[in-house]
Amino acid sequence: MRGAGTGTGGAAVAVAMSLLLLLLSRSPPAAAGDGRKSDSRLVSEQFSQAPQKLAFYNWYGSARLFHFRVPPDTVLLRWLLQVTRGSGPACSNVETTVYFRYGAPPVINPLGTSFANNTSVQPSFLLKMLQDNASFNVSYPAPGDWFVAAHLPPSSHKIEVKDFIPTCAYIFQPDMLVVRVVEMSILKPDVPLPLVLLSQPSYLKVFVPKHTQELRLELQGCVSNGSLGCPVHLTVGSATLPGNFQKVLTCSDPTTACRLLLPSPPWERWMQVTAKSLAGPRASVTFSAVVALTACRPWTVNLQHLLNSSDQSSNTSTGTPLPSPNTHDLDQSGKAGSGPFCFRSFPILREDMDVVSVRFRPLDGVSVLVQSDMPSVMQLYLNTGMDSGGSLSISVSINQTVIANSTSVVACVTAGSPFLSFNTSLNCTTAFFQGYPLSLSASSPTANLSIPYPETDNWYLSLQVLCPERPEECVQASVLVETTMYLVPCLNDCGPYGQCLLLRRHGYLYAGCSCRAGWRGWSCTDNSTAQTLAQQKVATLLLTLSNLLFLAPIAISVHRCLLVEASVYAYTMFFSTFYHACDQPGGAVLCILNYDTLQYCDFLGSGVSIWVTVLSMARLKASLKYVLFILGTLIFAMSLQLDRRAAWNTMGPCLFAIVVMVTMWVYRCGRRRHCYPPSWQRWVFYLLPGLSMAALALTIYVSMMTSENYYYTHSIWHMLLAGSAAFLLPPRDQHAEPWACAQKLSCRYEICKNHRDELYTVT
Repeated sequence: MRGAGTGTGGAAVAVAMSLLLLLLSRSPPAAAGDGRKSDSRLVSEQFSQAPQKLAFYNWYGSARLFHFRVPPDTVLLRWLLQVTRGSGPACSNVETTVYFRYGAPPVINPLGTSFANNTSVQPSFLLKMLQDNASFNVSYPAPGDWFVAAHLPPSSHKIEVKDFIPTCAYIFQPDMLVVRVVEMSILKPDVPLPLVLLSQPSYLKVFVPKHTQELRLELQGCVSNGSLGCPVHLTVGSATLPGNFQKVLTCSDPTTACRLLLPSPPWERWMQVTAKSLAGPRASVTFSAVVALTACRPWTVNLQHLLNSSDQSSNTSTGTPLPSPNTHDLDQSGKAGSGPFCFRSFPILREDMDVVSVRFRPLDGVSVLVQSDMPSVMQLYLNTGMDSGGSLSISVSINQTVIANSTSVVACVTAGSPFLSFNTSLNCTTAFFQGYPLSLSASSPTANLSIPYPETDNWYLSLQVLCPERPEECVQASVLVETTMYLVPCLNDCGPYGQCLLLRRHGYLYAGCSCRAGWRGWSCTDNSTAQTLAQQKVATLLLTLSNLLFLAPIAISVHRCLLVEASVYAYTMFFSTFYHACDQPGGAVLCILNYDTLQYCDFLGSGVSIWVTVLSMARLKASLKYVLFILGTLIFAMSLQLDRRAAWNTMGPCLFAIVVMVTMWVYRCGRRRHCYPPSWQRWVFYLLPGLSMAALALTIYVSMMTSENYYYTHSIWHMLLAGSAAFLLPPRDQHAEPWACAQKLSCRYEICKNHRDELYTVT
């Protein structure tokens, strides 16, 4: 692998891509090894996806994910990355981080948070782009699913009002260029393949069948007319990211046999081999490549054995070993030859429960019998292509009373092929995969492992009993191991302070945790910035009790006989209170209705409150005022249904109401020949304080709210909004008595005046 240079400018990018395609179609320099002559065995292809708008990183949903599929027999993979910025004044040169991973989406941690206990995470392979364009090469990539994720730097936690503050759009688009071989020689086991290396490399591949324990690749009869020995450079396997376990062998020593041993190569897969000459441009190297496979005979614990073991459950629980494997017990699907048995295979049932949610369990329950003579292996099918978007959770446990202090059970979780070399090595490494080791003992009877975004492959759990201090105790030792294996969307459902959300990229589904109350991390387990329960309760009280200030405009409205306005303020106070009570995390939460319903009603009440307050200040005729009240409420309901977070959905109707109010005031000023409202006390003691509070509330709402101070600034917004409404409501009519509407409501058997036909009736 190697990185290429970067360039700038949209036109330059188009020209560079055209030239690059032309070069790739003629002679790919990284794959061919000879820039003078084109290689007819190689063809180039290009794949692209629709661009996506980047976001500043806050949680995994902020990253934009791209899913590609690399075709088989690919010898060069080139990523072309392009970031397009807007032209506004807010657009500056920011750093873009791009991640690459094979088999599953990359597990990233830009915020440097801690992961949950027993979570195993490989470091992500990333590329930081300071300019608009970059390219990156991967030689001999693994065929299959490849994922690219990109995001901008971490967000500033400022709560921005949509469409109100100018922002910049950063558009990211990756293109994938591949060079693949159309004529590749096939290595057959134990059949020498004669080869002659000149200036161009030879591309070979060998199929590794199921139950292969070891693969040996050897170069025989190597002769070079340009130098001594066997000047051949071998690259075995495919490159994967973030970890790359390709085997590289340089055969230059004439006294040493050129041989490569691969324990536990990936099963049921083509393995790629590339041979290059080191003898010079005009020298030739002649040799024969030979591949030998060591078969592994699995003893499958079939259903008959499981039925017998269930009849003898009392003996099994005490550690009675399973029947000895015989020749007729060989798995019919594994043509392993006549070699000795090397592992015990337990059939596993895969039970799909939901989206990215699977349960694995042995057919006889939850336990398997592990012995010291050979590993016990369970195969987990995670090769559907839709399983890599969740988290694999494995838990193994033993009864500490039935295991000796000098005895331990070791386990290894691998992908592609099982780990079978417990007696010779404990590194839990197969040919091209670094596994995840686990250990059980009397002092530590339980082991847990969590793997976020497991690679698309067949996974294996291998277990064996070991006695490193007293090997003689392991001859008859057997331990019953209970297993719990799940594929879940989110580990522990993101805990009490997080929400597990399913994300989608075209038809691919993956999950992520959105954390709250200051909790952070992949599973919302990092409490370094978390709020205490007391802080959460204080925040809840501030956001809910601050709405009680709406009692002031409600009382003033009833006092001045503005019953519609009072009803709107009461509606806003009620739903704002219970929306913020439901919007809290953890134990300080109370939801009387669906969260989305409460949020919609809160947004609707806030907008309509401003609408009716401004129109009341206009002092329109009653019929016109109530028509505008109803019409504005309907417009608010429609616009919030379209996008409740868009600023102009609320600001547009409010500006229209202000225009109506100003028009009426100017009209009255012209008709009366003096300023309206005419009283200076009204301006000084009511209008100016109310307008100042409204301006301050708008300033706080637009530019001062962050995720850290939201509980305080939004509470102040509630109080300022309610206070400005109390100050800005128009005074009652000069001839109307205070609380006149309340007196009319208790009319009962009194003589009341009907203003419609001016008749007196007894009610």
